[in-house]
Amino acid sequence: MPAGGRPTVRSRRLGTALRQYRQAAKLDQPQAAEVIASSQARISRLETGHVTARVIEVRLLLDAYGVKDPEVCAKLEKLAKHSKNRGWWLEHAEHLRPDYVDHIALEDDATYIREWQPVMMPGLLQTPAYAEAVIARGPHYLEPERAAQLVKVRLGRQAKIEDGGASYTAILWEAVLAQPLVSVEVHREQLTAILEIGKRKNVTVQVLPFSAGLLAGYSSAFYSFSFDEEPMVEAVAMDNLRGTSVLEGPEDLAAYANAFDLLRSSALTPDASAKLIRGILRSLKEDTS
Repeated sequence: MPAGGRPTVRSRRLGTALRQYRQAAKLDQPQAAEVIASSQARISRLETGHVTARVIEVRLLLDAYGVKDPEVCAKLEKLAKHSKNRGWWLEHAEHLRPDYVDHIALEDDATYIREWQPVMMPGLLQTPAYAEAVIARGPHYLEPERAAQLVKVRLGRQAKIEDGGASYTAILWEAVLAQPLVSVEVHREQLTAILEIGKRKNVTVQVLPFSAGLLAGYSSAFYSFSFDEEPMVEAVAMDNLRGTSVLEGPEDLAAYANAFDLLRSSALTPDASAKLIRGILRSLKEDTS
């Protein structure tokens, strides 16, 4: 069973895929249960992620469902094999909400990460000083120890991008760059860091300019994740005051994939975005000189 009796992101992704393939094969849960010589209750719990399927169960079920694609089979077997693995972030588990753990697990598994941020710098791009400032000034009081741990976790998440483990695209509204939420000194350091990070082959930073008008209010911040070689959106996460919500329904995924494409097509090119950032950086230096 996933830790704490709660479905993990990996067990839930595996269960969702198994349910979709079963339904496509027009088999019901009792029939699927016969394939693995188990009960309908176990199939139900496998498909909701409350129990993690064993690799042999995945193989038997996929064979019964007529799934022959070796890449699909390997992907789902890998989920079954690693669904209980402890991620680096669990060292800080006592300081993390379960929904935040889900978000980090999605990032850790992803091959493509896309992010839209109309308010603040993306966590995957934040400098230590910026992360410390925004976490300390969040809507809820945090004990200094917990705030320090959250900063460590936020910086730890960035290893995925630094190591080239995922292709990352961030679209920022121009206001995020032009209107500092932190001290000007920290903001300048942050803008400089973004220019450097944007030079990496696996990172794309684009700015949605003020001229895009109402499009900036089209959606609140969101993150989309893909887990294969192709950048098909397979999960979407959104932050709110109560935590992080993860969407996995086909209609939700299509809506957010379309939203990101619209934002990206209206954003400045990476080169034009870097030029804008350099201009803002110069203006900030002139204002404080």
